Amino acid sequence: MKKLILLVFLFAMTRVYGQEQTVHLIPQPVEVKQSSGYYTLTKASTIGFADLQSRKTAEMLAQKLNIPTGFSIRAQQSKSGSIQFNLNKIPVPQIGKEGYTLISTSKGVVITANEAAGLFYGMQTLLQLLPKEIESKTTVKTNWKIPAVKITDYPRFGWRGIMLDVSRNFFTKEEVMLYIDQIARFKYNTFHWHLTDDNGWRIEIKSLPKLTEVGAWRVPRAGHFGQRPDPKPGEAATVGGFYTQNDIKEIIQYALDRNITIVPEIDVPGHSMAAIAAYPELSCSKDPNTKVNPGSSHSEWYGNGTFKMLVDNTLNPSDDKVYEFLDKVFTEVAALFPNQYIHVGGDECYKGYWKQDPGCQALMKKLNIRHIEDLQGYFMNRIEKILKAKGKKLLGWDEILEGGISPEATVMSWRGIQGGIEAAKMGHDVVMTPTTFAYLDYQQGESTIEPPIYSSLRLKKCYNYEPVPEGVDPKYILGGQGNLWTEQIPTLRHAEYMTWPRGWALAEDFWSPAEKKNWSDFVHRVETQFDRNEIAGINYSRAVYDPIITTSTQNGKRILEIESEMPGLDIYYTIDDAMPDNFTAKYTAPVELPEGPVTLRVITYRNGKPIGHLITLKPEDLKKR
Repeated sequence: MKKLILLVFLFAMTRVYGQEQTVHLIPQPVEVKQSSGYYTLTKASTIGFADLQSRKTAEMLAQKLNIPTGFSIRAQQSKSGSIQFNLNKIPVPQIGKEGYTLISTSKGVVITANEAAGLFYGMQTLLQLLPKEIESKTTVKTNWKIPAVKITDYPRFGWRGIMLDVSRNFFTKEEVMLYIDQIARFKYNTFHWHLTDDNGWRIEIKSLPKLTEVGAWRVPRAGHFGQRPDPKPGEAATVGGFYTQNDIKEIIQYALDRNITIVPEIDVPGHSMAAIAAYPELSCSKDPNTKVNPGSSHSEWYGNGTFKMLVDNTLNPSDDKVYEFLDKVFTEVAALFPNQYIHVGGDECYKGYWKQDPGCQALMKKLNIRHIEDLQGYFMNRIEKILKAKGKKLLGWDEILEGGISPEATVMSWRGIQGGIEAAKMGHDVVMTPTTFAYLDYQQGESTIEPPIYSSLRLKKCYNYEPVPEGVDPKYILGGQGNLWTEQIPTLRHAEYMTWPRGWALAEDFWSPAEKKNWSDFVHRVETQFDRNEIAGINYSRAVYDPIITTSTQNGKRILEIESEMPGLDIYYTIDDAMPDNFTAKYTAPVELPEGPVTLRVITYRNGKPIGHLITLKPEDLKKR
């Protein structure tokens, strides 16, 4: 009897722990029920789609499966595939437009949804249920087992976005497609494409050819962005690029095939130096020597949110020719992009040149306005009328609230959450994308290791984000978005490093039920995804393994404190100029540092092996903590 009880207990534990080890999904579904058994994918497996709307997803799955398995599985119209895609004849209200159910047994897998988007997201979940080798770009021999599960899943928010800035650094058409494919895997449905700024104009406007002939190119420069030399007279601008309208159509279709809407951004009235370099008459200064900025310093920031532009990068709100110019731009942009929104920026608009301009002063007098900030409201209202005439809705950063904007405008809250709170209380739809939780260009780990930038954002803080602020009606919060500005991101490889794993945390913030979120469980799923990224050749950051080091002064003594985001790590350190390992001092409680020029070295271990970076903090670094 005792042996029987032991066997039953071991069997139960195998099921429980097998479930934890097998079903590691990001984002976490609404409901997962695992049972015993597997379906094993073989060369005899088939993929069936009951409706033609399901065909594209079925064919996409076949292509994804055949490369690593070496099989020749074909998608065909059928109601009895080993992996079957079905659309509900009568929609199930619970799962909505993007939800799905996935049932796998020893006989096969059935994915059901109300609409094609749900089938696509069900397919992404199915791929995560397969062994990690499914990410391989070459044939691999393994048992292609899919655990028996019943999943019911649907998103919490309708807007789940990632923004990529291609102005500061240009990314090719192929790189943009790769990035879109990566975010689609984690059920993002919006790609915010920051196409214009001071550092490059990236979209072909056929009626204004100089925007790309001049505005898409800058002089070559190396070094830290913001510290590079200014362009020299006569120096050739050879760095940059742009997307033709045919490129853009191709990328839009690629995204639509993956159920991603592309929201283009034309950043105005500030951040317009590339446009002004092409057409200097658009600014108040009308300086014919204006160049596309190569990453040189062109502003002074005063630490309280105020700043001064040293070069005029702002369109002139009092000049009707500016609105004629923008009408041409938005006519072509609106014709290219089928979605309802066009993002018009509106952020960080310096108004010092407006103050000095006689035309702006005359316009203020005509409008009977006293504050120069109100001119931005005037500008934005005119832009909104242009967009409305083309059947589009205005979307902008939270500065568009300054000076007044129509209730129909949608606001992206980036300067913390306050702009989103104010906008929602005014009745605006809001996308929450605050610097404090969603800026993927920020450092994600130890500042002495990470490439330098002005702020940091750890994975755990991303994961703990709640997009609906307290006291705000949730109906006004469309969802959230992570933003990747690329001043310090020159390559797609580095863009991947900055996006993952924080992009997984935000995906869960925007998709999964709030009550399902669990940090300890999430980091285990993150490690599973690390293994998949390794096989797929997609870069990612391991900063979650690096400790967080702080110092304080207590009763005149220096106290060292170290903590870890990742549970279960051992932290070892030295303060005697020796290299730390698992035979040096182990951190277990705050440590009193001795007087003198102490250098701290710290490293994390797990299961007796180093897992984090070696961190070295010299005396001057320790003081800053």
